[in-house]
Amino acid sequence: MAIGMGVQAYALTQATVRALYVDLLSQAQWEDLIRAPDYDGVLALLSKTVYGATLQVDRSLLTPRRAAYQIRFHLAEVYAKLIRVSPSRARSVLAALWHHYEVDNIRVALRGVEAGATWDQVLHLLYPMPRYVEVTLAQLEKMVRSGSVSGAVNVLKGTQYHSLLDHALTRYEEERSLFPLEVALDLGYRRNLWDAVLGLGKQDRETALMTIGMVLDIDNLLWALRFRVYHHLSEAEIINYTLPMGYEVRDDDIRLVARGGDSAQAVFRAYPELRESLRGALFSTGEELGKLEQALLRLLIARCRRMFIGSPFHIGLPLAYVLLNEYEVRDVTLLIEAKAARTPASAFAPLLLTPQA
Repeated sequence: MAIGMGVQAYALTQATVRALYVDLLSQAQWEDLIRAPDYDGVLALLSKTVYGATLQVDRSLLTPRRAAYQIRFHLAEVYAKLIRVSPSRARSVLAALWHHYEVDNIRVALRGVEAGATWDQVLHLLYPMPRYVEVTLAQLEKMVRSGSVSGAVNVLKGTQYHSLLDHALTRYEEERSLFPLEVALDLGYRRNLWDAVLGLGKQDRETALMTIGMVLDIDNLLWALRFRVYHHLSEAEIINYTLPMGYEVRDDDIRLVARGGDSAQAVFRAYPELRESLRGALFSTGEELGKLEQALLRLLIARCRRMFIGSPFHIGLPLAYVLLNEYEVRDVTLLIEAKAARTPASAFAPLLLTPQA
């Protein structure tokens, strides 16, 4: 993409992102939230931030679950705004990334069916997605009320998700586990996102891969490790349940993990900057995998912040911003739940990703 074309195409996008960026929580705000005495104290502080508008709900109804649901409306507004002001190919990638939450909502609905949950029990576990969706809230409700997993899948006829799930229904019936359905959703979503990125022009594709490529790599690497450590899947199964492509994590790395090889070799080849902080880790226990996930996500967040240095006229800027916003919402949700449970700061603060200290 020529520089002039990039400026012209992304002028409105970068101006919108810059305006939104100042609303991310500051370090001082994070410190106040962490020190808040209780859940009510957190709500009072959040009411003075960009999340305040989403929390205008009767206090008697504002349970921690409801508060976590409400703050997600801000993320929905951010996506809708940036999809609207971005050039067409960038819009397709942002929309594809946004569908991650649609996949999560379908997963929650299927789990609700499996558990025999009511629609009221499921509703506030969902991500609010008022725009740029294939599966509406009414369809999700119909899935939950269908009474069976096969009935829920049939509700999705006419969407991209139906064929993914329909092909996995046989294994679900055999195993009576949602695992094959959820894997089919995850892999289908990530293949579509990868294809959307590859459809970009050269400069946009390169900057998109620096963020979205890393998102997909992290998921793929952690999937392979978890399938091996937690589920003890065979090499063939792990390869079948992971992506065959990547940005910095290669297919050879996934195959090394799948066959029970040196996982540290695969991790540190892709991310040598983690070698010192994770020295000695074999990535063979839940604790080690938790530390690896934290380190990878912090590396991703640092990469997103670096996108705001240099020329802003490319897709990397809006992608970096939505990811920063997503992880901020994740951290605010964690903090809300921790304060409601009266968890000491020493236990939850180290788990927060987005505060700078």
